[in-house]
This record gives sequence, C-alpha cells and structure tokens, in this order.
Amino acid sequence: MTVVKLSIDYDAFEEGKRIETEIEQLSNSPEAAAVSSLTIGDWGQAYENSPEDAIQALVKHSASFPALRRLFIGEMGYEECEISWITQTDLSPLLPAYPELQSLTVQGGTNLRLSQLQHDKLEELIIITGGLGKNVLADIAAANLPNLQKLELYLGVDNYGFDGGLEDLYPLIEPGKFPKLTYLGLKNSEIQDEIAAALADAPILDQLETLDLSLGTLSDTGAEALLASPRIKGLKLLNLSRHYMSDGLIERWKKSGLPVDVSDQQKTDDDDDWRYPSITE
Repeated sequence: MTVVKLSIDYDAFEEGKRIETEIEQLSNSPEAAAVSSLTIGDWGQAYENSPEDAIQALVKHSASFPALRRLFIGEMGYEECEISWITQTDLSPLLPAYPELQSLTVQGGTNLRLSQLQHDKLEELIIITGGLGKNVLADIAAANLPNLQKLELYLGVDNYGFDGGLEDLYPLIEPGKFPKLTYLGLKNSEIQDEIAAALADAPILDQLETLDLSLGTLSDTGAEALLASPRIKGLKLLNLSRHYMSDGLIERWKKSGLPVDVSDQQKTDDDDDWRYPSITE
C-alpha cells in the first residue's frame, strides 16, 4: 500500500512545473503499481486554473495505477487557495478509468460537475465546498452507484455557490436510490433546520447507521423535529455537532439516551440571530 500526494505550489507553477508531468512521472515510477491512495493538491493557481490537465493525465495513465482505491481531487489549505475559489471541472471521466475505485473525495465547487456518475464499486463520495451547486446535486441524483455506502456533502451558502433547496435534496433520499447507503451527510448548510425537518421522518433513516447534519446552522427548530422522530432511534450516530441549539435542548438530547453528538455549541451575539455554517469561503 502506497499513499501519494502530488501538488504544485505557486512558485513551482510560475517556473513551469505542471501537475500532468508529475502524474506522468509517477506513472513511470516503480511505486506506481502499489499506489492505493492518491491525492491531487494544488494543481497550480487553482483559483483560476481547473484540474482538467490532471484529470486527462490520470485517465491516460490509469493502467499504471491498478491498486488505486482512494482518490482526492483538490486537497489544499486556505493559504494555497480559499475553498470557494478552487476551480473544478467535470470529473466524470475518472470513473470509468478506475473501475476498482472505492472512494472519491472532491474539494471545491466552482465549475464542478459529475455529469456521468456511474460506478459499480464506488463506496464513498465526499464533496467539500463552501457552496455546492444544484447542478451537481442533480448529477448525484441521476447517478448509478449501486455500492455507495457513504455520501457526504458540504452544502455551504448561496454567496459561494449553493443555489439549491430542499427540492434538490429530496431525490437523494428517495427509498432505493442508494440501496447500500449507511452514512448520509448533508452538512455545513445554511438551511440545516429545513434539512433536519425533512429528514426527521424520511424512510431513508431506516437504512442509515449515521446521519450527519453537523457544521451548519441547526437551531432548536430543526432539532425539535429530529427529537420527535421515532425513526432516529435506529441510528448508531446522529451527528449534530457545531450547532446553534439552546442549552435546554442540548440537555434534552443528553437525557434522551440516543447516540447523538451535540458538541461545539455556537452562540449568536446579534439581535437578528445571524447564523452561518462552518465552511463558506
């Protein structure tokens, strides 16, 4: 098992270093056949360049990475590029190129698409953004992922790209859509209360082990709906961490006996009860 990260910093990019060359060199190295986890970090000024060249190189050299099971596109810190500035592209070509892939993680939502999301063995899909577009939600809703077990979406805010609503999330939780799904994360959202209320009595809870609604703007409104739901009793974990619930409701959760995480309470200091998710810009 070999874990590799490739990244091009600002100075290296200015000097002519390119991510596609790094991928090609890795593909020709003795360790290529053993690479099980590959992370593509900054591909060079990601705030204005997409990873299109990296995707093409990964597809071209896919035969060199037969052991690849985990792929992360866009892993970079804010000092390299703010998450809302990361320019993505359509990542669909990666899926047929790596039929044994089990996990795909993407960071950054600008221009992101997954237009032909089909894969027989993908078990985990994680998309981390400050704002996820409804076109990507539609791509996921239209996907054919029969083995998907974990779906984790950082939805974000409208100022940074989230232009959807509950109507765009409902297709993701239809019974039978992802028959093996046991972890659902609809998190880091500015409509966390609405999502909580919609999920409180959703049939998909009957198949889930973990429901993750963390990092968003959850208040007593959404939490009350969840607390009143008999379906949440079947969960092994309900993650509500980083929330805006009151002290009283936190205490009710603690006394409920349910496996719930209510850590990291946030406070608002203004009269308008202004709340925001954890990750935006």
